[in-house]
Amino acid sequence: MTASDSTRLPPLAAAAVDRAPDERATPGLIETARADAATRVLVLAGDAAPLAGTAELRWVAPDAVPPGAEWALLGRDEAGGALLTAVFEKAETKPFDNPGGWAGLRAIGGALAPHDAGAFVEALSLGRWLLEARFCPACGALTMLADAGWSRRCPSCGRQHFPRTDPAVIVAITSAQDPDLLLLGSNALWGAERFSCFAGFVEAGESLEAAVQREVAEESGIQVAAVEYRGSQAWPYPRSLMLGFLATASDDDAARADGEEIAAVRWFSRDSIGAALAGEGDVVLPGRASIAHRLISDWYAGVE
Repeated sequence: MTASDSTRLPPLAAAAVDRAPDERATPGLIETARADAATRVLVLAGDAAPLAGTAELRWVAPDAVPPGAEWALLGRDEAGGALLTAVFEKAETKPFDNPGGWAGLRAIGGALAPHDAGAFVEALSLGRWLLEARFCPACGALTMLADAGWSRRCPSCGRQHFPRTDPAVIVAITSAQDPDLLLLGSNALWGAERFSCFAGFVEAGESLEAAVQREVAEESGIQVAAVEYRGSQAWPYPRSLMLGFLATASDDDAARADGEEIAAVRWFSRDSIGAALAGEGDVVLPGRASIAHRLISDWYAGVE
C-alpha cells in the first residue's frame, strides 16, 4: 500500500468534503448560509450526531436547529450548497428528537460513507475546539469567533488563535523471526480481553521516527527496526492526528508490558488475528473507525 492509495485510507482519512477555505474570511458567511434553503447542517450534541439510517448521518435545515449552538462552516457540497455544523454541549437531553437516534464517531464512523465520515470527523474536531477554547490562553479574555468558526480573536491582547491538533504515533509491531506474528498491547484502563496497537503523543522537538522508537520501547520493551509509515487519520479524542506505522521488532523475547499504561503484551498469530477480526473468540480488537483497526487488518491481509 502507498499513502496515496485512497482505497486503503483509514475510514476517517478521506478528503471527502470541499472545505472551501478561501471563503472563511467572507463577512457574514455563517449568517448568509443559515438563511439559505440549500444549506445543510450537521448537528452535534457532545460527540454524537443524528442518524438517518444505520450508516448514514441526518443533515437538517438551519431552521431546524434550536438556539444555543456554536456554528461553523464545514465546506460546500457538490451543488455548491453550504455545509455547516451546529455544536451543542454534551447533555442528557439532545437538541431535538431524532427517530433514527444519535451515535458517536467511535461507534458509527467506520460504517459511514466517505462524505459523512469526513464531515463527522471535521465537525467533531472543530466542535470540541469551539466549545473548549472560548478564552484566550495568553490573557484569559473571552475571544470572538472569526473566519466562519475557524479562528478566534482576542479583543484584549489582539492575539489570533486556531484549532489545535496534537500529533500521535500508533504502531503495529511484527516479529523479527516469524512474519505471521503481531505484537499488541492491552491498556491498563481496558478489559483484559481488549488489545490494540501501541500509541503515544509526539513530544516537543521530537521527530515521528523518534516518537515511534520511544513509545514502543516504553510501552512494550521492544526496540524496533524497519519503521514504515502507513497513513494518518484525525482522531478527535480530544484533538489528535494519528500517524500510523508498521515496524519490526529487533528481539521478540524482549516484549514486556510497562505495568503502568500497558497491562499486558501478547504475540498473536495470523490465524488468531483473523478470528478476532471476524468477531470470533475472546480477544477484542479496535473498532472499524480507528486507524488501529486498519493497521491490524492490513497486516492480516498482507497488504503492501
